[in-house]
Amino acid sequence: MRALEGRVAVVTGAGRGIGREEALLLAAEGASVVVNDLGGAGDGQGADTGPAQRVVDEITAAGGAAVASTDDVADADGAQRLVDSAVEAFGGLDILVNNAGILRDRMLVNMSEEDWDSVMRVHLRGHFLSSRAAARYWRAEAKAGRQRQASLVNTTSTSGLFGNVGQANYGAAKSGIASFTSILQLELERYGVRCNAVAPAARTRLTMTVPGAAEQYEERAADGVFDEDDPANIAPFVAYLATADCPLAGRSFFVRGGSVHLFQPWAIVDSIETDHRWTIEELRKDAARFADVEFTLNKPY
Repeated sequence: MRALEGRVAVVTGAGRGIGREEALLLAAEGASVVVNDLGGAGDGQGADTGPAQRVVDEITAAGGAAVASTDDVADADGAQRLVDSAVEAFGGLDILVNNAGILRDRMLVNMSEEDWDSVMRVHLRGHFLSSRAAARYWRAEAKAGRQRQASLVNTTSTSGLFGNVGQANYGAAKSGIASFTSILQLELERYGVRCNAVAPAARTRLTMTVPGAAEQYEERAADGVFDEDDPANIAPFVAYLATADCPLAGRSFFVRGGSVHLFQPWAIVDSIETDHRWTIEELRKDAARFADVEFTLNKPY
């Protein structure tokens, strides 16, 4: 039996790149899939029905079940239609993979309000609205005595969890998504929902816009037979998170090539204490040592 037989999934941003590979693998493993993609450019402008429909055509040609959605995930009505599409086409919803995203990279001093707002809208608002629509469905199912073994997988990024120059908007949105995921787990586990986040590293149309990325991908591809930057490498772990019996919940992972790394959330690594209100002079003496506390992000690349 295939790992996702009988389960129903929505994958946003599934017309290209990582989302496409996720949708294809979920379908190959037996899930019925709503393939969502607005079809816009990498910076979020425009729309095109083609990308989502082409993935649906691939899935159905291989004997799978899929329908296309070109709804905007950052629009409340559009996000609701995603859930409604799954229920109407396939009778329910078990898996939501939030993957839709754009880039508007700028140094802070050159970043416009539109650059900031557009990225926040697609990433943070998009994750929020589609997750809320799915959560409301899963809550209703649980209250009706039909609790589903649901899985919600969000897409964060090392640009947020480690930081990256020129991506203040994108990084802030992505680190927000990691925190959002942790909170969703606390809120939704009572309805049988497991929430996790994946920070993928792969060659996509968005990552190819980063200066020097194309050259790095070419060099790594020439080093061996296994293409560590292939976006298809991300899909198996996402599919595993989407299985009904997966025990993982409330976690964030970095996935690249054949590697899966578990992040540790924010943790206190040192402290100072007093039995009264601090004075600036006391802090000047005692708190200055925080500058010398060594810590590492344990970057795996």
